[in-house]
Amino acid sequence: MVFGCVTLRNPQPETEFRGVWVATVVNIDWPRNGNDSADKQKADFLQLLDFYQNLHFNALIVQVRTAGDALYDSEMAPWSRFLTGIEGMPKEGFERPLQWMIDQTHKRGMQFHAWLNPYRATFDLDTTILAKNHDFYQHRDWMVKYGKKYYYNPGEPKVWQHLSDVVEEVVVNYDIDGIHFDDYFYPYKISGETFNDSLAYSNHKLPDQTIGDWRRANADSLVHSVHKTVKSTKPWVQFGISPFGVWKNKATDPKGSDTKAGQTTYEDLYADPLVWIKNDWLDNIVPQAYWSMEFPAASHSKIVEWWAHKNGSTTLFMGNGAYKIRNNADRAWDKKRELPKQLKLARSTPRVSGNIFFSAKSLPQHEDIVKKIKRNFYKGPIRTPSLAKIAKRTLESPVLVSRKDMNGFAEICLSHYDSVPRYILAHELRGKKRQSGKLVKKVYLPSNDSNTCFQLWSKTKNLGFTVRDAFGNESEMKKTTN
Repeated sequence: MVFGCVTLRNPQPETEFRGVWVATVVNIDWPRNGNDSADKQKADFLQLLDFYQNLHFNALIVQVRTAGDALYDSEMAPWSRFLTGIEGMPKEGFERPLQWMIDQTHKRGMQFHAWLNPYRATFDLDTTILAKNHDFYQHRDWMVKYGKKYYYNPGEPKVWQHLSDVVEEVVVNYDIDGIHFDDYFYPYKISGETFNDSLAYSNHKLPDQTIGDWRRANADSLVHSVHKTVKSTKPWVQFGISPFGVWKNKATDPKGSDTKAGQTTYEDLYADPLVWIKNDWLDNIVPQAYWSMEFPAASHSKIVEWWAHKNGSTTLFMGNGAYKIRNNADRAWDKKRELPKQLKLARSTPRVSGNIFFSAKSLPQHEDIVKKIKRNFYKGPIRTPSLAKIAKRTLESPVLVSRKDMNGFAEICLSHYDSVPRYILAHELRGKKRQSGKLVKKVYLPSNDSNTCFQLWSKTKNLGFTVRDAFGNESEMKKTTN
């Protein structure tokens, strides 16, 4: 594909996932410091949120568990020091941080996905900073020291159940749109070090099962368990994973990608996303293709093409390395067209349904690239893709309670009841028949809430409203004129 003479302006698709990862571990994106006041932490979060709302993103993927901790009040993990300054201590004035973040995100018509790191137990070897209710102290037999961290032993069935219970606690207690895992299954290999799970291997392996196959089976068991937990609790909540971008190199397996990655998901991290796709354990998968378009060892374009040819109903988004912009030895990232080229490739690849950027603090530093993305790609609000395994439901149209027009704004009050979370979609109707129009606003309604009022700026008196549930079903249009 040649980009040099091709305009980057593309027609906006009907649906597209536009997400950003908000990393909390070691305060990468937010909070900037665990010792900051609650008011400052809230202001900083809103600054990020408003930036991405203005850029017409429709989803945040926020890290709520970094290393056996929690950025929410949990019975299974201590408060994270990255939020509170001291592990295990709540934040004064910020008693329900996760609920507050969800509410603020939904208020802006965006999805909130809770990102959990399952197997990392500590971020370093200083265990004196851990709270006494941390699993390092509660379940010392689950821990494996590797490099400068401790990890939960993926080979222990009790660990799978524990981590599934951690997920269940979040899904039950919070009105989230998704659960998300990143690429940290078995840790990235360290030269000269051995991940000491030999006892678990001896105790739990099947006859003639190699340690590699056994480790991959362990990762499969966790993914399957979490899938069942999520879908049996709230079937509309999405479950997604963002694996390392290279499954295998073609040099070691003809079915692999035309890459030369130093480590691979299958052989080094002992995770096989193709099994998860085949078994429909995921709603979405987001390969981390954090390289430039033509990077010799692992080009973004080749990785996108490889993943787009994988069979299965799992929705495919691509992970983009925005953190590398003007900050990488690969000089391609110095060019302001690099990231737009990647977005153009995603849009022109039929199986790709959106993008997620790592990480949240990266784009705001590059105003010229932000302008290009907004002008050429993210021109306005957009629906997120439906769940791949959609539960077909017929939705009633919303009922117009009142409409008041004043100074170019319309104040709208609508009524709609459903036991499933949904969005009210506001459209400016166009054409003589006014059957469809431009999406101008998304308003979130939690399950069992029946009324909402909001304002929107409107150039026209002709407005239409639909209801779209968390599965992706949408009602008929309710038209209004004034």
